[in-house]
Amino acid sequence: MSKKKNYKYYSEIINKIQKTRSKNNKNWMDLLRLAFKENPQDAKKIVKGIFKEDKRISKLIKQLTLN
Repeated sequence: MSKKKNYKYYSEIINKIQKTRSKNNKNWMDLLRLAFKENPQDAKKIVKGIFKEDKRISKLIKQLTLN
């Protein structure tokens, strides 16, 4: 597979991911608003846990991209 084909293939997948993430991000923001409206203290704990796991994921992705 040539570089152009590789780029086109990956680009199409990335565009699909972006479209899906944009929809899901709206859902996350709606959920976040609701959580902080109903129970801010518990919402803070949950968001902190999500952030912690996101940092772990970022570190793993960094490992993948180093090689």
